[in-house]
Amino acid sequence: MDREARDPDGVANGDRSDTDRPGVAQHYRVAMPTFDVVSQVDMQEVRNAVDQANREAGTRFDFKGTDSSIELGENDMVLRSSTEDRLRALHQVLQEKIVRREVSLKALEDGKIEEATKGTVRQRIAIKAGISADHAKRLNKFIKDMNLKGVSSQAQGDQLRVNGKKRDDLQAVIKALKEQDFGIPLQFQNFRD
Repeated sequence: MDREARDPDGVANGDRSDTDRPGVAQHYRVAMPTFDVVSQVDMQEVRNAVDQANREAGTRFDFKGTDSSIELGENDMVLRSSTEDRLRALHQVLQEKIVRREVSLKALEDGKIEEATKGTVRQRIAIKAGISADHAKRLNKFIKDMNLKGVSSQAQGDQLRVNGKKRDDLQAVIKALKEQDFGIPLQFQNFRD
């Protein structure tokens, strides 16, 4: 008969991890304070702004008969109108609604105004969410140039993780990032001690 070897406590040797065994040193990992830098767009607020702008374009006298409308896609919006002048006015109405809904205009990238069917014009506006590789490089360089000892950052997908030894250093990074314009809206999440 094959009997399983047991230690003096009566536990089978295969049932304990190395850190549970007497005489084996336990290693503790000290967690460093971290936070994530993200660039997100609240699409529900964008949807609400587009709905409000479409309603206003449908009721305003200066848009009457221009077939002005805004169509919301997954990552963009398409503005349509009969003339460039009315398209620019529609664009301004949209921007006002977006600002009121507290969505940053930095998240929008205007395309050029193009000719469309039946003498109309259209403009595509891209909705930028996430931190691109180029923006991540700029953010990493900015954080590194702050010369804060023990603070590092690295890109993780479409966000940036910032680590530091001291909470105060991380708060200084957040403050400095808020004061700079990187061309995209930045939010700070998951601050952990």
